[in-house]
Amino acid sequence: MSTDLDALRSLIREVIRDVLPTDQPVTETVNLSTDDDLASFVKRLLDLAPGEREELRSGRKRFRLAARPTPPVPPVPPVTPVPAGHVGEAGQARAAAGVRRIERGAVTERVIKAAAEAGQRLVLGPRAVLTPLARDRARASGVRIEKER
Repeated sequence: MSTDLDALRSLIREVIRDVLPTDQPVTETVNLSTDDDLASFVKRLLDLAPGEREELRSGRKRFRLAARPTPPVPPVPPVTPVPAGHVGEAGQARAAAGVRRIERGAVTERVIKAAAEAGQRLVLGPRAVLTPLARDRARASGVRIEKER
């Protein structure tokens, strides 16, 4: 059964080769998400016929990785406002949930670095200001920032 499939695939490749223009490379999408996928792909390359190997060497045949699906982003729980300097049960719960609230002042790169290391997201009050360098650092390190108005 597999030899019939291999013969059919070979025949289809020949027909496609005859139909496609010779100056444009043929691009095949491959999915290499596991070690087994990679091993089978390498074995397939090693078993290529001499003509197919030449196509690969000359650049007439190319491979492209299949796009990986992006994992869904979990929803962010709402943040309850707490007055500055007040740390109660709500403040302790937010700290445990990975939220750091800043009511006022400049949010610098140092604050972003500390939040990234602690795995926190930042909630900025209306009087807090985010510096441009801190914004860049937050993007680079994946720290989420919410600004209240």
